[in-house]
Amino acid sequence: MIKMGTVMGDRYEILEKIGTGGMSDVYRAKDHKLNRMVAMKILRQEFAENENFVSKFRTEAQAAAGLMHPNIVNVYDVGDENGVYYIVMELVDGITLKKYIEEKNRLTVREAVSITIQVAMGLEAAHRNNVIHRDIKPQNIMISREGKVKVTDFGIAKAATSNTITSNVMGSVHYTSPEQARGGYSDAKSDIYSLGVTLFEMLTGRVPFNGDTTVAIAIKHIQEPIPSVRKYVPDVPLSVEKIVLKCCQKSPDRRYQSASELIRDLKQSLITPDEDFVHLVDPDEENATRIATEKEDRELRRELQRYPDEDEPPVRRVKKKSETSGNGSRKKRRIDDLEEDPVRRRYHDEDDLEEEEGPEIEKVTLILGVIVGILVLVILLFVFGTKAGFFGNKTNGSGQDSSVGTSGIEIPDVSGTSFAEAKSILQGKGFTVVKEDDTESGKSRNTVTGQEPVAGTFAPSGSEVKIRVATGNGAGSSSATVPSGSSASASASASVQKVKVPNVVNMPEDTAVATLIEAGLRVGTITPVSSAEVKADTISRQAPAAGEEADPNSLVNLEISTGPEKVSYYFDGTIAAPTSQEASDYTAGVPVQIIFIASDGTVILNTTATEFPYGPVTAHGLKVPTGAIKMVYTVTTPDTVDANGNVTPGKSEQRTVTRAVSFTKE
Repeated sequence: MIKMGTVMGDRYEILEKIGTGGMSDVYRAKDHKLNRMVAMKILRQEFAENENFVSKFRTEAQAAAGLMHPNIVNVYDVGDENGVYYIVMELVDGITLKKYIEEKNRLTVREAVSITIQVAMGLEAAHRNNVIHRDIKPQNIMISREGKVKVTDFGIAKAATSNTITSNVMGSVHYTSPEQARGGYSDAKSDIYSLGVTLFEMLTGRVPFNGDTTVAIAIKHIQEPIPSVRKYVPDVPLSVEKIVLKCCQKSPDRRYQSASELIRDLKQSLITPDEDFVHLVDPDEENATRIATEKEDRELRRELQRYPDEDEPPVRRVKKKSETSGNGSRKKRRIDDLEEDPVRRRYHDEDDLEEEEGPEIEKVTLILGVIVGILVLVILLFVFGTKAGFFGNKTNGSGQDSSVGTSGIEIPDVSGTSFAEAKSILQGKGFTVVKEDDTESGKSRNTVTGQEPVAGTFAPSGSEVKIRVATGNGAGSSSATVPSGSSASASASASVQKVKVPNVVNMPEDTAVATLIEAGLRVGTITPVSSAEVKADTISRQAPAAGEEADPNSLVNLEISTGPEKVSYYFDGTIAAPTSQEASDYTAGVPVQIIFIASDGTVILNTTATEFPYGPVTAHGLKVPTGAIKMVYTVTTPDTVDANGNVTPGKSEQRTVTRAVSFTKE
């Protein structure tokens, strides 16, 4: 038990307990070194005593600490003190998405999609850094008081799953992907499945699968197709329904292949919710969802015994004499027995499995090995045979070998998106974007009308992708459809419900884009502009301005700050002698000290001259536009004679002439 006031790591003072999770307790703490409030997750004792778990936990937490994104709860520090292991994280003043759903029963479509976009943006950044969450669920998504959505607990899930901990520690099995339920390999597409389930819950207020035990729920994830959200909420748009279905496909290959693909469809659903633009891959007959055989069901249930009921504590299995007396008694155990007492087989070692299934597994392994060997041989024969010309030389219309098309990175479909969005998607995939104006298209300005190479083809990273962008001047464009001022124009505009333009100034670009799309608008041009007043990489200006009314799906042009303008100046010239107006007592040939200083204090020249004009003087990279030349020389005053005829010799006196100078912009 951690006492309030305890200082960890010589800097973090524990102030109050603010939450409890399956693996850790969460505290509000003060970082005295940086004078800020933080959240500290402290591992519970049963996990802190497991060295293997702690090692994996620290490795994954340190990897998560490298993630910096507005939609991810940042990890600041990882440490331990006297056997107490902790993670220091960003403190989010808000509630979990789970609590938010419970308070509202279910969310509106627009709100649910907006939250999903922000979560997907966080996942996109994590996946780009090869960090998989593995435990996406509403309990691990925070909503701040300002409405910002942040994903938390990156990296913790992998450490947990590697140690076969219980589901009440790991979180609910309601959100697990089929491959995770089987104990198989999980990747970015597993996170997408879990996010799809989360979107389902936001839209309907319930999870797609329920059951009496966690085993039953996991089996449903593996075997049963996800129900339609429109079964529970009929007014959910078609596009959103299909997005959920695509996220939650049983096969990872049929889901969205990246978070960026999911984000694209989510944004489009806010613009054209009832259009059928979501592409679902039709499963082959042999891979279609089917009812498992009795044997498969038995094996599946045995595997799923690692998921205990959520209300049960973890219990290790203790062998009884009757269990070790022979194989016969073990083989007579039925699936019903396992359902009645799932704890009995929650933990089993490899020796038990070998005793029960040894001959059967060996037979299956042998058959699979032969099949895999034959497949590999056929593929090798085909590849080498094609290259050698044994199977003909099929080429496409351009004369290129069609077999090359699947190497490299798949080019996404950006048709119909704005230029800014298309550029972001393609650059995120590693491609170089080349813009071509499409003056003939009837689509609205800055809309992508085509691309080359076409979507679905493959190209190496760094390859150019040409995208054609409508200029808005085409014969079929909306601006030319109805004459301005005509009665038809007036009636058309009157029938369209206007949208109030939100204020996105001072927002980061990704947040601004999501805000505009959520409001039913589209992003037009995004122009980099220097600004001394607005923070770099945030929106400095928008048109139309915030509060104005605009047509739905109309464009909002943005200017993004690049920070203060980086301007430099130079001087290139000579310095003239003091003039009679500046110094009436100056005599040519008198030594003059020249001090040339920029207005920021930079010394350009400090020397003595007797001949003028002096120079040339050259200075580049000056940071200010003005400066001054100070010229100091010495004169001797005339002798003076008083009334008595006494002569007083003249004195040496310094004279100073200051001359303002303007520099030239480089």
